[in-house]
Amino acid sequence: MTSSAAHGQKIAFLGTGKIGEALLSGLLRAGKNPADVLVTARRPERAAELAARYGVGVVGNTEAAKLADTLILAVKPQDMGTLLDELAPHVAPDRLVISAAAGIPTAWFEARLAAGTPVVRVMPNTPVLVDEGMSVISGGSHATETHLERAEEIFRSVGKALRLPESQQDAATALSGSGPAYFYFLVEAMTDAGILLGLPRQVAHDLIVQSAIGASVMLRDSGEHPVKLREAVTSPAGTTIAAIRELENHGVRAALLGALEAARDRSRELASGGK
Repeated sequence: MTSSAAHGQKIAFLGTGKIGEALLSGLLRAGKNPADVLVTARRPERAAELAARYGVGVVGNTEAAKLADTLILAVKPQDMGTLLDELAPHVAPDRLVISAAAGIPTAWFEARLAAGTPVVRVMPNTPVLVDEGMSVISGGSHATETHLERAEEIFRSVGKALRLPESQQDAATALSGSGPAYFYFLVEAMTDAGILLGLPRQVAHDLIVQSAIGASVMLRDSGEHPVKLREAVTSPAGTTIAAIRELENHGVRAALLGALEAARDRSRELASGGK
């Protein structure tokens, strides 16, 4: 690590569930000194577990706000209001606040923190747990290039990070934030199809998962458009085109478009306070 996050700046994780702990462990693997990392935890046994596993300091929320240069808020969206009420009086405006909570805009944080406090909103997805995450980063009105670079560095320790305008966060949530679930759903359906065709469940699962991994690597590394890669598998009058015809007949493409629009709209509802 070469940027400011690596040079003695303290980072505090407020919320160390699966995503928070994945970020914490990824940052340490990338070279961050455990002495410069703080975590908070509601339960004493969880605090002891994190301290023993990672060698980081465990503090209370207000102490984290006072000591850390960067605060990463990784609690559930419904818990963010209570956390901000506790933190706000102790967060100096020269601190960077990073939110990893879905659906909450940077303006919401800015209205509750000291004037001028930089806020960066990040939408990670669950593959951060295996260092293959996709995190979408948007800066609030007071976030500078330095703040955005600091956030990118942190989230690149567990995958890739892409900077987008905040107006596109709801669309990104629909595609990448929720995206892994769509693939799991597809693998589930294809596994059932394999069983229907006479294969044992584990065999069907292994065939599909490795096919998915191989196809993903080809998409990432070949530089080819997905249509071209699909056409390379689709022989005239062959098995693949017969299957694709059925997918088109059943409106799978249209269903995906509708599903992602629904996810985008739900993200907007949550951002505006909907339940």
